[in-house]
Amino acid sequence: MIIFVPVLLKNIFDQGRDFSWERPPHCPKCNHYKVWSHGFVQRHFDGFDTFLLLKCYRCPHCGCVLTLRPDTHFSRFQASKDTIRSSIKERVKSSRWPPSTLSLSRQRHWMQNLKRKIKAILSDTWDQSVFAAYDHLISIGHSPVSSSI
Repeated sequence: MIIFVPVLLKNIFDQGRDFSWERPPHCPKCNHYKVWSHGFVQRHFDGFDTFLLLKCYRCPHCGCVLTLRPDTHFSRFQASKDTIRSSIKERVKSSRWPPSTLSLSRQRHWMQNLKRKIKAILSDTWDQSVFAAYDHLISIGHSPVSSSI
Protein backbone atom coordinates (compact mmCIF):
# COMPACT_ATOMS: atom_id res chain seq x y z
CA MET A 1 0.00 0.00 0.00
CA ILE A 2 1.30 3.43 -0.88
CA ILE A 3 0.96 6.38 1.46
CA PHE A 4 1.63 9.77 -0.11
CA VAL A 5 3.49 12.19 2.16
CA PRO A 6 4.61 15.81 1.73
CA VAL A 7 8.40 15.56 1.36
CA LEU A 8 11.04 17.10 -0.89
CA LEU A 9 12.96 14.73 -3.15
CA LYS A 10 16.14 16.77 -2.75
CA ASN A 11 16.07 16.20 1.01
CA ILE A 12 15.61 12.46 0.51
CA PHE A 13 18.49 12.45 -1.98
CA ASP A 14 20.80 14.47 0.28
CA GLN A 15 20.10 12.55 3.49
CA GLY A 16 19.52 9.03 2.13
CA ARG A 17 18.80 6.56 4.94
CA ASP A 18 19.17 9.35 7.49
CA PHE A 19 16.11 11.18 6.17
CA SER A 20 13.54 11.56 8.96
CA TRP A 21 10.39 9.84 7.71
CA GLU A 22 7.24 10.33 9.75
CA ARG A 23 5.91 6.96 10.94
CA PRO A 24 2.22 6.39 10.12
CA PRO A 25 0.16 6.53 13.34
CA HIS A 26 -1.67 3.29 12.50
CA CYS A 27 -2.17 0.76 9.73
CA PRO A 28 -4.61 2.18 7.16
CA LYS A 29 -5.79 -1.34 6.28
CA CYS A 30 -6.67 -2.79 9.69
CA ASN A 31 -6.28 0.31 11.91
CA HIS A 32 -3.76 -1.48 14.17
CA TYR A 33 -2.16 1.03 16.53
CA LYS A 34 1.47 0.47 15.49
CA VAL A 35 3.52 -0.27 12.39
CA TRP A 36 7.10 -1.52 12.32
CA SER A 37 9.98 -0.31 10.22
CA HIS A 38 10.45 -2.55 7.17
CA GLY A 39 13.51 -1.03 5.51
CA PHE A 40 13.75 0.90 2.29
CA VAL A 41 12.82 0.48 -1.34
CA GLN A 42 14.76 1.99 -4.26
CA ARG A 43 12.84 4.21 -6.68
CA HIS A 44 13.99 6.34 -9.59
CA PHE A 45 12.73 9.88 -10.13
CA ASP A 46 13.38 12.36 -12.93
CA GLY A 47 16.19 14.78 -12.16
CA PHE A 48 18.30 12.30 -10.16
CA ASP A 49 21.06 10.13 -11.60
CA THR A 50 20.61 7.45 -8.97
CA PHE A 51 17.71 5.90 -7.12
CA LEU A 52 16.21 7.39 -3.97
CA LEU A 53 15.44 5.36 -0.85
CA LEU A 54 11.79 5.43 0.18
CA LYS A 55 10.82 4.19 3.64
CA CYS A 56 8.64 1.12 4.16
CA TYR A 57 6.67 0.04 7.21
CA ARG A 58 4.90 -3.23 8.00
CA CYS A 59 1.83 -3.89 10.09
CA PRO A 60 2.48 -6.76 12.54
CA HIS A 61 -1.24 -7.46 12.75
CA CYS A 62 -2.31 -7.85 9.10
CA GLY A 63 1.11 -7.98 7.39
CA CYS A 64 0.37 -5.01 5.09
CA VAL A 65 3.53 -3.32 3.78
CA LEU A 66 3.26 0.47 3.58
CA THR A 67 5.56 2.45 1.30
CA LEU A 68 5.86 6.19 1.82
CA ARG A 69 6.01 8.14 -1.44
CA PRO A 70 6.26 11.87 -2.23
CA ASP A 71 2.85 13.42 -2.84
CA THR A 72 4.34 15.35 -5.76
CA HIS A 73 4.33 12.19 -7.90
CA PHE A 74 1.73 9.70 -9.07
CA SER A 75 2.20 6.08 -8.15
CA ARG A 76 4.59 4.30 -10.57
CA PHE A 77 5.68 7.54 -12.29
CA GLN A 78 9.16 9.06 -12.29
CA ALA A 79 8.01 12.49 -13.49
CA SER A 80 6.26 14.85 -11.08
CA LYS A 81 2.60 15.77 -11.39
CA ASP A 82 3.62 19.33 -12.30
CA THR A 83 5.94 18.13 -15.08
CA ILE A 84 3.22 15.93 -16.58
CA ARG A 85 0.65 18.71 -16.24
CA SER A 86 2.85 21.32 -17.94
CA SER A 87 3.68 18.90 -20.75
CA ILE A 88 0.00 18.19 -21.43
CA LYS A 89 -0.86 21.89 -21.15
CA GLU A 90 1.78 22.81 -23.73
CA ARG A 91 0.56 20.07 -26.08
CA VAL A 92 -3.06 21.20 -25.82
CA LYS A 93 -2.14 24.89 -26.18
CA SER A 94 0.30 24.70 -29.09
CA SER A 95 -0.24 21.21 -30.58
CA ARG A 96 3.47 20.58 -29.96
CA TRP A 97 5.31 18.81 -27.20
CA PRO A 98 7.43 21.10 -25.05
CA PRO A 99 11.17 21.09 -25.71
CA SER A 100 12.56 19.19 -22.74
CA THR A 101 14.73 16.30 -21.71
CA LEU A 102 11.68 14.05 -21.44
CA SER A 103 11.25 11.52 -24.20
CA LEU A 104 8.44 12.09 -26.65
CA SER A 105 7.23 8.53 -26.19
CA ARG A 106 6.65 9.11 -22.46
CA GLN A 107 4.72 12.30 -23.16
CA ARG A 108 2.64 10.60 -25.85
CA HIS A 109 1.96 7.77 -23.40
CA TRP A 110 0.61 10.27 -20.84
CA MET A 111 -1.69 11.91 -23.41
CA GLN A 112 -2.93 8.58 -24.75
CA ASN A 113 -3.76 7.32 -21.26
CA LEU A 114 -5.44 10.60 -20.37
CA LYS A 115 -7.70 10.37 -23.43
CA ARG A 116 -8.47 6.75 -22.57
CA LYS A 117 -9.42 7.76 -19.00
CA ILE A 118 -11.64 10.57 -20.26
CA LYS A 119 -13.51 8.12 -22.43
CA ALA A 120 -13.79 5.44 -19.72
CA ILE A 121 -14.51 7.54 -16.63
CA LEU A 122 -15.96 10.82 -17.85
CA SER A 123 -17.71 9.18 -20.83
CA ASP A 124 -18.38 10.76 -24.17
CA THR A 125 -20.33 13.62 -22.60
CA TRP A 126 -17.17 15.43 -21.47
CA ASP A 127 -17.31 18.73 -23.34
CA GLN A 128 -14.35 20.53 -21.81
CA SER A 129 -10.68 20.40 -22.79
CA VAL A 130 -8.35 17.49 -22.24
CA PHE A 131 -6.39 19.73 -19.89
CA ALA A 132 -9.50 20.41 -17.77
CA ALA A 133 -10.12 16.67 -17.63
CA TYR A 134 -6.62 16.17 -16.18
CA ASP A 135 -7.44 18.43 -13.21
CA HIS A 136 -10.93 16.97 -12.82
CA LEU A 137 -9.66 13.38 -12.70
CA ILE A 138 -7.17 14.33 -9.96
CA SER A 139 -9.95 16.04 -7.99
CA ILE A 140 -12.04 12.85 -8.01
CA GLY A 141 -9.10 10.71 -6.91
CA HIS A 142 -7.81 9.21 -10.17
CA SER A 143 -4.33 9.23 -11.62
CA PRO A 144 -5.17 10.81 -14.98
CA VAL A 145 -2.19 9.44 -16.92
CA SER A 146 -1.91 5.90 -15.60
CA SER A 147 -2.92 2.99 -17.79
CA SER A 148 -5.17 1.46 -15.11
CA ILE A 149 -8.80 2.46 -15.06
